Amino acid sequence: MAQLSDDCFAHGGKLMTVEEALALIEARTARVTGEETVALDAALGRVLAEDLVAAFSVPAHDNSAVDGYAVYFDDLDPEAETRLPIRGRAAAGHPLAGPQARGTAVRIFTGAAMPAGLDGEAPDTVMMQEDCRLEGDTVVIAPGIRRGSNRRLAGEDIRQGETVLAAGRRLRPQDLGQAAAIGRRELAVAGRLRVALFSTGDELREPGSPLPPGCIYDSNRHTLGGLLRGLGCAVTDLGILEDREPAVRAALAEAAGSHDLVITSGGVSVGEEDHVKAAVEALGRLHAWRLAIKPGRPIALGQVGRVPLVGLPGNPVAVVVTFVTFVRPLILRLAGAAPEPTPGFAVTAGFAHRKKRDRREWLRASLDSEDGRLVARKFPRDGAGILSSIVESDGLVELPEDLTRLEPGTTVRFLPFSALMS
Repeated sequence: MAQLSDDCFAHGGKLMTVEEALALIEARTARVTGEETVALDAALGRVLAEDLVAAFSVPAHDNSAVDGYAVYFDDLDPEAETRLPIRGRAAAGHPLAGPQARGTAVRIFTGAAMPAGLDGEAPDTVMMQEDCRLEGDTVVIAPGIRRGSNRRLAGEDIRQGETVLAAGRRLRPQDLGQAAAIGRRELAVAGRLRVALFSTGDELREPGSPLPPGCIYDSNRHTLGGLLRGLGCAVTDLGILEDREPAVRAALAEAAGSHDLVITSGGVSVGEEDHVKAAVEALGRLHAWRLAIKPGRPIALGQVGRVPLVGLPGNPVAVVVTFVTFVRPLILRLAGAAPEPTPGFAVTAGFAHRKKRDRREWLRASLDSEDGRLVARKFPRDGAGILSSIVESDGLVELPEDLTRLEPGTTVRFLPFSALMS
């Protein structure tokens, strides 16, 4: 269970910047999960809890990179064709039985171990079959090949004793392959972070239920649940809380007793029906809730007892923006994962925009290709409640605090949803 210091997220006064909030998350939180051993194929997306050190080199032996003929380079005439008798055959998984004598060639196939040699020497070069011709049991080799051509060396991929994957890595498909290559069938991984998830608001209804006038279906909880599961969390969906401070307080207290992190959406503003702030202050501490960002300025960073809590805004776009900006790095910290930089790349702005100084802003946009460059086109509607803008866009254009006016043709940073939401 998460154990935070009493001053976790502590900050006072003015609006907190993005960098200040992220720095506090990094400085005041640490891994809270346990450790378990899982089968290799069950480790995808999990956080590695051990350094993986290779017990042997990969490949374990020199091998051929092509189909051809293994030869001793010093047997080849550098100026004229060389004729060598073929004395054996080596295929992948079926090495040549015994050493290869000088003055001979061995038929060899891609991936096959290079034959052993005699008297401290060994064949060191492979001639591609396309560059040879056969005359009965003799191969005719043209001049011009370099020593060591088409031979892959032992340890070319991984050397014995090398750390191939470090603890803290979130495991990708290629990482599972790397672990398999050094013979691992099981991996020690961090336990899944246990997250309690609520929505708040009397206007919210579950999808599929009757929808009274003035009510809407709860989309945020389902968006957040998907984002959390994508990060490997064990999510407890605790439904919709009514807009009553005692009910919110009781639900948060109960959730904190059996989870590592509590996340809510809605109810963190300053209205009379926003009760998350008061409930958290009654149960623990609310250290920050106004950030210099758009969308999503009201976001609560606090703790219930010693369990961290994040109260996200109620607007769907603000939920996504604040999750990928703040909750994602918090979850990685609590799960023991190594820091992952926010993925982004430079594109050209295809629109004009004005914004306030001293505020980080994110705009939904799609990418077009124009004259060999990527151009960002802003979604035509800016409202933070327009969930379809997330569905129909490719990502976010990030505008820094010191920018007040964006002109078409300006280089901007683009954050793709495909990377932010995984």
